[in-house]
Amino acid sequence: MFVSRLALDDFRSWHQLVLDFAPGLNVLFGANGMGKTNIVEAIEVLSTGGSHRANGSVPLVKAGEKTAVIRANVNETAAEVIGAGASSEDGAAGTGTDDSPTETVTYEVSIPVRGANRARINSGKSLYMRDVVGRVPSVTFSPEDQRLVSADPATRRAFLNQSASQLHLDYYETLQRFNQTAKQRSTLLRQLSQQQIAGRPVDAALSGLEIWTGQFIEAGVALTRMRQQVVKQLSEPFSRIYRQLAGDRNRVRLIYAPSFEEVLSIPQALAQETDHDMQVHAAISRHFQRIYPGEVAQGRNLIGPHRDDLIVELNGMPAREYASNGEMWTLALALRMAVFEMLAAERGTTPILILDDVFAQLDDSRRRQIVDFARKQSQVIITMAARGDLPDGLENGDGDAADGSENDVNDAVNLIDVGELAERMEAMFAVPDISQFMTKSGANGDGAAGVAPSSTSRETETGKDADR
Repeated sequence: MFVSRLALDDFRSWHQLVLDFAPGLNVLFGANGMGKTNIVEAIEVLSTGGSHRANGSVPLVKAGEKTAVIRANVNETAAEVIGAGASSEDGAAGTGTDDSPTETVTYEVSIPVRGANRARINSGKSLYMRDVVGRVPSVTFSPEDQRLVSADPATRRAFLNQSASQLHLDYYETLQRFNQTAKQRSTLLRQLSQQQIAGRPVDAALSGLEIWTGQFIEAGVALTRMRQQVVKQLSEPFSRIYRQLAGDRNRVRLIYAPSFEEVLSIPQALAQETDHDMQVHAAISRHFQRIYPGEVAQGRNLIGPHRDDLIVELNGMPAREYASNGEMWTLALALRMAVFEMLAAERGTTPILILDDVFAQLDDSRRRQIVDFARKQSQVIITMAARGDLPDGLENGDGDAADGSENDVNDAVNLIDVGELAERMEAMFAVPDISQFMTKSGANGDGAAGVAPSSTSRETETGKDADR
């Protein structure tokens, strides 16, 4: 799987953009502020439904515009298309470089300033965002990764949400349902708080709060269990990868700390799962009854998955408090690599690897670790300030893949000067809609999405970048 073409309308700093990528190594270079990170962020949003740089949709839309649009042509094998939940008829049949049948699928995501995000596949019917999240798996390494260990719990919840949305295709829907319920319950709590301050009785409104509390518990328990499963999946590869990076003397552990601790603290009933569910729901309901006065006084939800945390332990101590900066970087690298490994295993395809300006942040040892990792992947997209910043070892495809075969990154490097790209986009587009560049060409004339003729070539400087 690889992204062959990306087109943006009013996304971040880009008014209009069409950019061709190649399998193997793609390098976006240019001065800070040119929009390199915005380009790879668009792929992250398509993959996970969100961005590690933004809490909502508003920052993703170009200032003064109402909607941002992301379109991507993705070359997938037939097995990858069907494995992601799509029919093999959804794409335009082609042939991959390894002579295996491939499909070119066009994904489109519309991000309004107000309202829900929507999606389309091959210009088909309008879909919910949840219908495309996870179909194009990717993992992003960024300068902010150290914050996965050092920052507040919200950063780690965002990491969990992005990882789980790709590992389990029903996670995003569960998260959205919880966030919507949390918003409604929080709104009611604020109304109750205002009534209480004004001296008006709140007893009648409490019945409505009970209804929303029941839905909040149901959605929250489902989300808690899915997060618990994801942390369990990541724990073994995270521990193993960290030992490979830092040495066998170190021991690390991931600990999921849910706000709904009753989900984990109440022993699983041996008789029937429904009995255990009833015990959990009843225990959480009693907890809410104890804190209702405090919630009404503060006008917000005091417990729930929006207060979860993911604790990273290093040698038995909380890494957030005791790890050095270098150890935090290595822990973050191990977390990202563990997600990459799990995605490849669960989805049966190698995720797209995005390295967003990370080499300037790393010392030589960690830079070599990233280079060794990147050399083995099928598509890598790197952003950096200058063309000459490309680390040794990535210019030539002389590594070996993890399975012992010849490495997947091709020898040629697709170099993209983002400054020249911006100038060319400004000169090229005199029309407001760039959807024409995501062509329709099916082998049987069925309107399946195909790839427009490429405007870039390899080895040349092309493209001349919920919680509440």
